[in-house]
Amino acid sequence: MNLIDFATSPLSLLPPVVALSLAILTRRVLLSLGAGIVLGAVLLADYSVGGAAGYVKNTVFGVFIEDGALNAGNMSIIGFLLLLGMMTALLTLSGGTRAFADWAQSRIKSKRGAKLLAAFLGIFIFIDDYFNSLAVGAISRPVTDRFYVSRAKLAYILDSTAAPMCVVMPASSWGAYIMTIISGILVSHGITEYSALGAYMRLVPMNFYAIFALLMVFAVSWFGLNVGKMREHEIAASQGRGFDDEKQTDELEEARSLDEELDIRESDKGRVLDLILPIVLLIVATVASMLYTGGQVLAESGKPFALLGAFENTNVGISLIYGGSVGLIVALITVIRQRLPAAEVLRTLVIGAKSMFGAILILVFAWSIGTVIGDMKTGSYLSTMAQGNVDPHWLPVILFLLSGVMAFATGSSWGTFGIMLPIAGDMAGSTDIALMLPMLSAVLAGSVFGDHCSPISDTTILSSTGARCCHIDHVTTQLPYALSVALISCIGFIVLGMTDSLLFSLAACSAAFVIVCFILNSLSKAKMTTN
Repeated sequence: MNLIDFATSPLSLLPPVVALSLAILTRRVLLSLGAGIVLGAVLLADYSVGGAAGYVKNTVFGVFIEDGALNAGNMSIIGFLLLLGMMTALLTLSGGTRAFADWAQSRIKSKRGAKLLAAFLGIFIFIDDYFNSLAVGAISRPVTDRFYVSRAKLAYILDSTAAPMCVVMPASSWGAYIMTIISGILVSHGITEYSALGAYMRLVPMNFYAIFALLMVFAVSWFGLNVGKMREHEIAASQGRGFDDEKQTDELEEARSLDEELDIRESDKGRVLDLILPIVLLIVATVASMLYTGGQVLAESGKPFALLGAFENTNVGISLIYGGSVGLIVALITVIRQRLPAAEVLRTLVIGAKSMFGAILILVFAWSIGTVIGDMKTGSYLSTMAQGNVDPHWLPVILFLLSGVMAFATGSSWGTFGIMLPIAGDMAGSTDIALMLPMLSAVLAGSVFGDHCSPISDTTILSSTGARCCHIDHVTTQLPYALSVALISCIGFIVLGMTDSLLFSLAACSAAFVIVCFILNSLSKAKMTTN
């Protein structure tokens, strides 16, 4: 079917804007994403009902089947979600989750400590953002629930440590992907004074959004900075409300995904090791699989094995499946060791898998609208806004904001990387090559910012899933903190563009960070003594 070209039309913004607006207004994620998909299909089919129906069918089909074969990338993420859901259910059945919560409660004496535990785990597990959100959520949720930390606060901690850590770590799926793009940019502009890895490491301290998003997590956790809707959720949590997944069940009723974790009988023979061992081995197996699959690609191309080279060429989806399988098998062994009835183990596995169906259905819709947005060429239209007669010194902050808008509209930081990094490289090459790294870092920072704010982002969805939090609650409660860090980042990129001094930029950001935290503290009027 021939599709209408919207590359130069503002109509390309209509599907994501409608989906985002409806998601916020109606709190029905699937309804909102579905409306965006249908609207985009009608526009692309030139208002033909039959053509639109065929397009929607092909788009949804493409989520599962690509070029006559299974869509390995999407299916591996769905498979990992199912494996992790089953593993998490087994950890509850084995009593490991309760044992760890009891152990942590005996050592973590406050609500602040529970939040800091989640934050430190989020920094420690930096291999992949999907894995980070789900694994850290599974580990932290029992502890944060015990100390009455709201699920919205946990979702914020997960989301604001996952992507920011992944984007600044070269040994991560994000780092590998970004370095492949940067490598091509360096070659095309004849830059030889540093390698792709060297450029990447130079970009890290310039990624103001990632750096100060991480610092904001610790400031919020330590000082209890609860503003806007987050304050309401924290007050409700302090009164013992918000931990029964009622709101999540209401939101996903249309997806027929009831979280039945509370129906699992917890064994009284559980040990802390029953929780820690499956998760640690899951991490080890995932990293080992990433190195193995990346090493295979290097070997096939005749290149010697190298750590960063392996991460750069790894198959993240397959690695997650391998790691998830190992974690599930080890969790299964812990319940077999306790000689629990086979029927009960099987029922628990089914419950664990069913608990992920809602997130999977939302992801399918999010991937579908991502295809629609790609066919509408929303990113191409937005990227034209980066072109024009502008003072080069303002380009870093402009690229930061434009990348943020694009990632928000498309729900994809990686997609924004792919579009905006080459544009930023070309703009630097044609204006001031000295601004190459500041402009690339602005794209990376803006992409993470927009992805954080977007209700249709898969990373945001999985953070809600990891925390067992109502998705729209997570989006609305996280927004004030994300916008605050974005303001700090804007100041940094303005100073960086004007002075070309990283030291002055970090100093300006640090001063702005202190002021913002002071303002947030003043706005936070929740009188709780549980910190």
